[in-house]
Amino acid sequence: MAIPADPKALAAQARRTFLNVVLYGAPNAVQAVEEGAKLIATQPAPPELLLRRRDAWGDLQRLRGAWQQQLSEQIQNWQGSLSAGASATVLAGLGRGAELSLVDDDTIEHEILGSRLALAAMDQASSEFTDLRSRIIALERRDELPPSDLLRPQVMAALMLQTWRSAGLSIEAWRCVQPVLHDELGHLLVLAYHETNKWLIAHGVLPEIDLRPLIRRARDTGVAATGRPTEMGGATRAASVLAGGAAPSGPQHSVGEETRLMTRASNLLRASEQAHAVLGRLNRLVGKQVPEFEATTQAQPASPRLAEAMARAEREVAQQFQPSAPGAVAHPAALVQGLQERKQALKQATESPIERATIEIVALLFQSLLMEERLPASVRVWFARLQMPVLRVAISEPDFFATIDHPARKLIDRMGACVMGFDEATAGASEALEKEIKRVVQVVEAYPDTGRRVFQTVLVEFEKFLDHYFRNEHEQSRKGVSLAQQVEQREILAIQYTIELRKMLNEVPVQEGVRDFLFQIWADVLAMTAVKHGPNGEPTKAMKRAAADLIWSASAKVSREERAEVIRRLPPLLKTLRDGMAGAGVSPEKQDEHIQTLNNSLAAAFTAKTAAIPAERLDELMLRLETLEELLPDAEVEIDESMVLDLSGRETSGLEVVAEGGSMPSPAMVAWARGIQVGAWFKLDYRGRNEPVQLAWQGLRKQLSLFVSPNGRCVLFQQHRLAAFLQAGLLVPAEEEALTVRATRDALAKLDADPSRLLN
Repeated sequence: MAIPADPKALAAQARRTFLNVVLYGAPNAVQAVEEGAKLIATQPAPPELLLRRRDAWGDLQRLRGAWQQQLSEQIQNWQGSLSAGASATVLAGLGRGAELSLVDDDTIEHEILGSRLALAAMDQASSEFTDLRSRIIALERRDELPPSDLLRPQVMAALMLQTWRSAGLSIEAWRCVQPVLHDELGHLLVLAYHETNKWLIAHGVLPEIDLRPLIRRARDTGVAATGRPTEMGGATRAASVLAGGAAPSGPQHSVGEETRLMTRASNLLRASEQAHAVLGRLNRLVGKQVPEFEATTQAQPASPRLAEAMARAEREVAQQFQPSAPGAVAHPAALVQGLQERKQALKQATESPIERATIEIVALLFQSLLMEERLPASVRVWFARLQMPVLRVAISEPDFFATIDHPARKLIDRMGACVMGFDEATAGASEALEKEIKRVVQVVEAYPDTGRRVFQTVLVEFEKFLDHYFRNEHEQSRKGVSLAQQVEQREILAIQYTIELRKMLNEVPVQEGVRDFLFQIWADVLAMTAVKHGPNGEPTKAMKRAAADLIWSASAKVSREERAEVIRRLPPLLKTLRDGMAGAGVSPEKQDEHIQTLNNSLAAAFTAKTAAIPAERLDELMLRLETLEELLPDAEVEIDESMVLDLSGRETSGLEVVAEGGSMPSPAMVAWARGIQVGAWFKLDYRGRNEPVQLAWQGLRKQLSLFVSPNGRCVLFQQHRLAAFLQAGLLVPAEEEALTVRATRDALAKLDADPSRLLN
């Protein structure tokens, strides 16, 4: 094993990197805890528990800022002490002293809560922590990390708990949101360990780790002599032993694979935090070579000589990469060579170190983009033509290097994500998609001085194109999107029809069996018929008349004439009811059950003692039924999984509705499910098939999401089930980080190796 020079300095810098990532990630973690507290506070619970949960949520809303500030200040204090050469173990003086003394109950409670938090975090972060621990002890030539080393989960857990109390939050509130706290610290540590490991690998520290020397063979550890986990709880026990902790005692759940998948999902979930961390490192590195680079906050155009050179370079690139030009679809190496030549010519035209550094960084970004093998060759050419417009924006708008949300970055990421599946067979650009990418680039080129605004405009246009593309032009998804839209429309209409029917019958004396039928069955029949034939179609009107007839028939009948009229109208009414249920997919057996229940209710109406419905009241009900769509509430409704399964479980040949699978998702995972974007590629493991799929459609408020495979398989998820599949690793993104973030990371590695290239 070759250890780079000055290993202790590298270890210290690794700890600073770890703290930097924690510092960047802490605000998102704190916000996620508050969101989780809100979710917990809205779940059904006994009154006393519900009150405590709501109090905890209220406290977090009020004191979240103070907690976040306490966390940030403590981490910054540690960073300052590390820079001053202090020991990493002295920094972590957050627990009790080592002297023997009586300990009060409050302190014991603190230690118990902190230990639980540390163990929960280690469940997620054990793999990354084990790797980092190996690299640090190799650098520092020691056998083990000290117990109070700031890299240990128990130290970060103690920090979370200490700052929580310092901010004025109570132990009772902690207990109420404890599952969310466990989850969020785990996510944060996975991110921090992962980034620190990447940094050490980039500096040549143990790229490959042999775990065998770390396996501690002890009695009853659950690890066999070969180092393989035993059958019961083996994966969990092995993770604990490799991490340097005691093996858990007692029976273990079979969660090893689940924990591993959740850990990987945590990395993906924290993609934005990783991206911010990468940009932060880039800015700090460049700032050391060009001090004024980080201090630049005002927009400023390129110098006249550079602006002229960029315009000339842009014309040359456009001429070279015309679609009909020989060699337009060039090999990546040729594209990169041309990029390097343009870079040198541009640097010679610069008038400031900031301009030279910006040219170098953008060139490195595009070098990485153009070497991406999974970008189709035809699309790679259009990406090459974006270099000059992006450079112009990077020079004039300093926040291009400070935020992942700059529209130029987002545009490149979105176009790249749509054409980069798992391999060439699953991705690529269709003729329509390639045509749109070409149009986007040409629009950007046509407005060289518009900067951010033109990128934002075409980004919005590209999102609209994707929506139209998957609905109308994408061969594999068109039918599935149409069916998914019908499912969503049906679910929303069924919910709204039920709400209005309940309002209409609130004060009408109708048999309970009829009420239940109208709310549970007929509302869906009305919705299904309206989707098929429109709200004003004759079949829909017939179903509404049937509802009015049923309401009248089920009301009290006190005269012989009324009873005779019911008997006369009953056969056609029952036929209409059967037709409606059949159209909504109700089986004949279920139809018989519902008809029998209605017959019983109608028979009971003949002997009912309640008052009959007045004729004018019945006319009013009929009028309301005829204009029901105008009365439907505008408020957004929540489509939960039970609705999707109850109403849409009857699949067609063109659409699979996911009804089971996955694992209970955390609030943060649900938030991630809401954040995925149309066009992104995933690997889906469902019903015995593991295949690539692309997100083709999302419904209102992203409550429903449709994925389509290259061979036309369409799979529909409700939001919570989607989060469950993401959490369990049954739905895995093709890309763990955005295209421009990966390019920035590649550029950072090259600049780390040779910072002088910024100014050369």
